[in-house]
Amino acid sequence: MTPARETLQSWLHRPFFLAMMAAVLSTVLLLGASLFVVIQQIQQRESDQMNAQGERFLQRLEQLFGQLRESLDDLQNQPLRGCDDDMIATLQQVSFNYRFVYEAAYIDSSGVCSNRPRRSGLSVIRPPDIRGPTYSYWLNTTTEPDENRAALMLGRGNFRVATSRGHLTDVVDLPPGSSLLVVLDHGERAIPVLGTDQYWPPTEPWPSKSRNALQVTQNRLIYRMQTDSPEYQLVLIAQRNGFNIPSNAWWLLPISLLLGLGIGFQVFLLARQRQSMDAELHGAIRRGELQVLYQPIFDLRSRNCVGAEALLRWRRPDGTLTSPDLFIPMAEDTGQIRQITDFVLQRLFDQLGQLLRANPQLYISVNLAACDVMVPRIGEVIARLLALHRVSAHQIAFEVTERGLVDVLVARDNLQSLRDVGHQVLIDDFGTGYCSLAYLQTLPVDCLKIDKAFIDALGHDAASSGVAPHIIRMAHALQLKVIAEGIEHEAQASYLSSEGVTFGQGWLFAHALSAVQLIELITRGRRLLGRRMDDEA
Repeated sequence: MTPARETLQSWLHRPFFLAMMAAVLSTVLLLGASLFVVIQQIQQRESDQMNAQGERFLQRLEQLFGQLRESLDDLQNQPLRGCDDDMIATLQQVSFNYRFVYEAAYIDSSGVCSNRPRRSGLSVIRPPDIRGPTYSYWLNTTTEPDENRAALMLGRGNFRVATSRGHLTDVVDLPPGSSLLVVLDHGERAIPVLGTDQYWPPTEPWPSKSRNALQVTQNRLIYRMQTDSPEYQLVLIAQRNGFNIPSNAWWLLPISLLLGLGIGFQVFLLARQRQSMDAELHGAIRRGELQVLYQPIFDLRSRNCVGAEALLRWRRPDGTLTSPDLFIPMAEDTGQIRQITDFVLQRLFDQLGQLLRANPQLYISVNLAACDVMVPRIGEVIARLLALHRVSAHQIAFEVTERGLVDVLVARDNLQSLRDVGHQVLIDDFGTGYCSLAYLQTLPVDCLKIDKAFIDALGHDAASSGVAPHIIRMAHALQLKVIAEGIEHEAQASYLSSEGVTFGQGWLFAHALSAVQLIELITRGRRLLGRRMDDEA
């Protein structure tokens, strides 16, 4: 291990450092999530306001357009034609009757007459911007800031009516920096009625089919108002307000900080507890608090014990047991797992060395952690113990889990080295990890152990009830032996035996035994076998 990696690992095991990192990260994440929610709320409120404003503008514009069309209808229906005093009086009366009519005019080949003195005249020479079946529309007839100049004109027959820029501004009440446009030619052309057309065309594609849409861009809100005419669309473009966090949202900072500190404190306590357990585990190895028990493995047909699995237990001085699921992963993280593996092997030979020498057909399997599988160290340790206790290599088997095969290529070489000297290799808890059939075919494996969860599912309607039979068939296809774990009922043992499973372990046969109890079990079985042979003779 490089010095930099060792330094990093030492820092990662310091409670204060872990607590500080947890507090900082949780504060940042909480604050970021809170700000995200606030931004979403601001954007939603902005969109709601724009929708409401657009609907209000549409109502007012429809009212304005309605008055202009109604005034044109009145003029068209009255009998007067030609520019005389009666026509001018009629035009003046129309502008008086309709609030939004600033100027009314009559146009024919002889000239133009209007209710207002002719100074510059209406823009009546150019073609209309929109020509409908009944009305024609002239948009933005003047860009001068004078509020008494016409900004919007409608025509029907020989009559024209226009509203002033002042009237239009009063009706629409456009926010500063905004524009009101009439979009023509399916979004290709826009004519500003109020404001300018500097925002057109938008950078985003214009949704031409949807009748009512609000587009939110980075800098602008584009609201298209629903109109009854397919000829044009009214579009309101407003600048987005700068991102301002509401004053009532600043409380998120201290709340996130307090929550982050709380999480950091909890991490500190857990790290201290873990560090304390780490120290306790180190002391437990020295004080001999770790025990090795043995789960017998039986032949399902003869019901003879053929071996056992070595299991590690931690019994504290007060009599309580600490689960291996708790201290084994911690030992793997801290590197103590190598010391524990060596302890299990040493205790195994000290307790059962004589039994193994007297029973060459008997074997004991030992679980290897991922770090044991990834380095060849374990081969050197077991070779020394085998020579010291005069035990055959085939009597010590090694169990590895699928999750322990982090690097399959490296694991394969190390497992092959163990197998070459005579050790059996077993895949423990098969089916619960990620070892694929393709990898399994390349691994030096002698036996598959079916996890207890799949044995429990046999005979039930659970989705995993068919996993065990599938594993059995796969093992037979690869010419591998099978050991079923967790057998608790005779029906399970009978079914597995009928499916071709040779070996099994579980409470149906025996609980985990001490070395003395295992020796008694093997010795009693041997005595019973001897008596049967004497009786037959």
